[in-house]
Amino acid sequence: MTEAAAPCILVFDSGVGGLSVARCIHETLPGAELVYLADNAGFPYGDQPEAVVIERCTTLIRKALEEIPCDVVVVACNTASTVVLPRLRSLIDVPVVGVVPAIKPAASRTANRRIGVLATPATVRRPYLDRLIDEFAGDCQVVRIGHPALVCWAEQLVRGIPVPEAELREVLAPLKQAGVDTVVLGCTHYPLLLDALKTVLPEIRHWVDSGDAIARRVQFLLGEASRDPQAITHAKRSEPVRAVLLSGEVPHGLAGFMAALGLTAIRIEERWGGLTDPVRVTGSA
Repeated sequence: MTEAAAPCILVFDSGVGGLSVARCIHETLPGAELVYLADNAGFPYGDQPEAVVIERCTTLIRKALEEIPCDVVVVACNTASTVVLPRLRSLIDVPVVGVVPAIKPAASRTANRRIGVLATPATVRRPYLDRLIDEFAGDCQVVRIGHPALVCWAEQLVRGIPVPEAELREVLAPLKQAGVDTVVLGCTHYPLLLDALKTVLPEIRHWVDSGDAIARRVQFLLGEASRDPQAITHAKRSEPVRAVLLSGEVPHGLAGFMAALGLTAIRIEERWGGLTDPVRVTGSA
């Protein structure tokens, strides 16, 4: 009897932030293979028009799936998840999981009803965040911080550049002044900054992100597809990442950074070089 192939999960982001989600998926499903796809040539997405984000995401994800068929696609980018999911689901026949700021679990954990939300400027100003707060944290004081430097600091960690503590302290000052006890990491890059965040704000009781919830959702979808749950959750892969595909140049230090997260990769390479404008490639408006 032939052994069933391991399930394969595609994790997509504009940069390295989705590695925080990939790490959670690997910890939950150590028997699964991962493919990491980063549109680092288009980073950061918060500066891009919605139509461009949609076309870049859908074009690159479809190209990756043509090369490596996967069982689930995870859009591990808050900015992309707010705009791309309906279009992507209409174009591919693979289940798609998006990421949402963890407002609901944060509201269930806070003791003093004061919550901080760290997100990108694009996420902070989107109406969907207003709706999440109104629905799940309407009785809480919510302090929002959308600062463009945070994702850049996370990206620089790959090259061994430490987070500038004095600047981070200044960015987070409103959270300290408000006395929040719980902070939502509303961008997948931010769990990579967690050590620095805890150093600057040691009084925070709960740091909440969406990684574990995404991993559980992926596990559920694989179960629906009749994958062997024992094989997925108990098998251990020495090189869990089958491939890292980037639209831009491979960042120096990426392999070592991933290995430190437990995400050793078989291959890392730039693909579709010169694909600076997928709108022209797809011919879509």
